[in-house]
Order: sequence, then C-alpha cells, then structure tokens
Amino acid sequence: MNILAAATKRHTAKAYDPTRRVPDELMQQIYGLLRNSPSSVNSQPWHFIVASTPEAKARMAKGAQGGFSYNEAKIVNASHVILFCVRADADQQHLDQVLEQEQRDGRFRDEAAKAGQAKGRLGYVNLHRYTQKDLPQWLEKQVYIALGSAMLGAANLGIDTTPMEGIDVATLDAEFGLHERGLTSLVMLSFGYHAETDFNAGLPKSRLAEQQVFTFL
Repeated sequence: MNILAAATKRHTAKAYDPTRRVPDELMQQIYGLLRNSPSSVNSQPWHFIVASTPEAKARMAKGAQGGFSYNEAKIVNASHVILFCVRADADQQHLDQVLEQEQRDGRFRDEAAKAGQAKGRLGYVNLHRYTQKDLPQWLEKQVYIALGSAMLGAANLGIDTTPMEGIDVATLDAEFGLHERGLTSLVMLSFGYHAETDFNAGLPKSRLAEQQVFTFL
C-alpha cells in the first residue's frame, strides 16, 4: 500500500472481530518494525510484551478494569496486544548493553569510535538526568516513536490498531513484575481486524488543513 494511502486509511479501531487473527508472518513484520524503531542516541529504552492467546490477553485485560473497563473488549477481542514498556532509568548496565550490541553489529571502526559513541550517549542521558531533569519523559518519547512506527506499519499491512493510554499501569507493572526488571508500563496497542460494529471505521478522517499545520519557508 502507498504509505500516504495507509496513513489516510488508518483509524483507531473501536471494536474487533474476535474470529479473525492476524497472520504470524505479518506480526513478525510488526515486531521487526518495533525492534528497528529510531531512538535518540540509539538509546532503545523499551521493552514489548506480546499477548496473542486468550490466557495472555486476559492478563493484559487486568489493566482495563474499573475506570478503564471501556478498553477491555479492545484487548480480549483483538488478535494480538502489545504492552509498550519504558525503562525507569538509562542506567549504565543498559548503556553498556547497547554499546556492546553496536560493536557486534560492526558500527565502530576502532576503539576510539566506540569510546566516542559511549561518551556522546552518556552526555545526552546526563543532560536529561541532571540539567533538564526530565529523563523519564525523554525516555518515554522514544517509546512513542516506536508506537507510531507500529501503527503506521500495521496500517500499511492492512491491520487495524487501537492505542490505549487508558490502562492501569500499576496493575500491569505488578502483573508482569516490571519494576524488578527496571521497567514500567506506558501504553498498550491492540492489533486485529475491526468488527462491523466499529463505528469509527466508516467515519471520514478529519485533520486540520495543511495551511494550519505547516509553515513553508
């Protein structure tokens, strides 16, 4: 699909057909998109928990109870659900892990290049930790880049999605033991094919006019 056509056709699904499943080979492409998403200084401060069985989706749905119950059906009736998690801190262990992976992937011509990358990335981390004092928010921004990549990629594959910030992050953190792993849940994304009852599927897309959102110099 043409990328602009995919973006125009994409909508947030409000109801899913529980009888339809996204083929595994398409979901593998989504996983690849997530893993290859860009992030500032290649910080990659994310972790993705995937639920595709009724039992796994029921665990995810524990985060959509009470005041968030309006999202429960979008979880249990979807084909796949991914919980986007963010690192609580860009600690040295994580930074070292990223650096060593970069070396294995052949990104450094010599030790000086490796040391320069490590210094530059730590400089940005410390800028947000100590100077701007917004490290958690900065890390979350990187995860939202991955969210956008997954949504557009899914639309290009003909897959419907629903991003959900209306989730009980404390319940999900406890359910999946995230704090013990230095993580916290951030946002959830359902994948599948919309049901005929999805009112949003038939509505025209509405965006502000080009002249309102662009300044061409």
